[in-house]
Amino acid sequence: MKSSARKVELASAADLFSTEQERQDAKLEKVQNIPLSELYPFPDHPFSVRDDDSMKETVESVKEYGVLMPAIARPREGGGYELVAGHRRKHACELAGLDTMPVIVWDLDRDTAIIFMVDSNIQRENISPMEKAKALKMKMEAIRRQGTRTDLTSPNNSAKFRSDDEIGAEMGMSGDTVRNMISLTQLVPELQQMVDDRKIAVTPAYQIAALKPEEQALLVETIESEQTTPSVSQAQRMKKLSQSGKLDEDTMLGIMSEEKKPEVDKIVLTSDTLHKYFPRSYTPKQMQDTIIKLLEQWMKKRQRSQER
Repeated sequence: MKSSARKVELASAADLFSTEQERQDAKLEKVQNIPLSELYPFPDHPFSVRDDDSMKETVESVKEYGVLMPAIARPREGGGYELVAGHRRKHACELAGLDTMPVIVWDLDRDTAIIFMVDSNIQRENISPMEKAKALKMKMEAIRRQGTRTDLTSPNNSAKFRSDDEIGAEMGMSGDTVRNMISLTQLVPELQQMVDDRKIAVTPAYQIAALKPEEQALLVETIESEQTTPSVSQAQRMKKLSQSGKLDEDTMLGIMSEEKKPEVDKIVLTSDTLHKYFPRSYTPKQMQDTIIKLLEQWMKKRQRSQER
């Protein structure tokens, strides 16, 4: 005969002696004041923490108001916590003479932490080209390691949708731009520094990144001896010669010693720059039309002011 009695679950001591509000609070993320000595930088963190004017302002804010937005960290295998977001805030706390800072600890796996870390920093205005390139590469590799995305309609669609295209779509840039930016990580350190110092423009740097490491080293020597950097045309020709196995010291010197034509006066606004000011749904034509209208309004306003 089957018993009609239902199983009775006994409440735990914690449930018996705590209020409903306390039980709900326990489920929420807790902000902890963690000693700075227990907070470690994220391994291979691509974003620099600079002692610039922005940092000075942050330090003054921390001294006056404290840290208004908690950092995000995850438990570290060797003890303490690994910062995911908040490296600048930690440095500001150190400069302000604080011993602790507010932190929310999340139990994140490494790839999820990388994606969150990159997304939290990539839109900052003062990021250098190489910082952006390294961050995009880290995010792309993390997404690929995670495998098939669960939010796409099918495994087949996921396989066709390359992770660099996916990153580009999320950030308002093309997959080609993402691939070009990531290619900069193939540059030797000396050329990477020249890109960050704006000695070499990003567009020719995309072409130079395809050269073999020994060819890049030779290019560094040529740049120093000739006191000139490659144009887009020169970089493209060196890339072609490298691919055909014909790029050597003489051909490189011949290209780099050419007298460059004066640059035509022109202003180039990339889609990445423009998308900061327009909705992502805007097409290039819509952005162009809007810019022209704004310029016409500005010109009319100037004309009126000059007539007064």
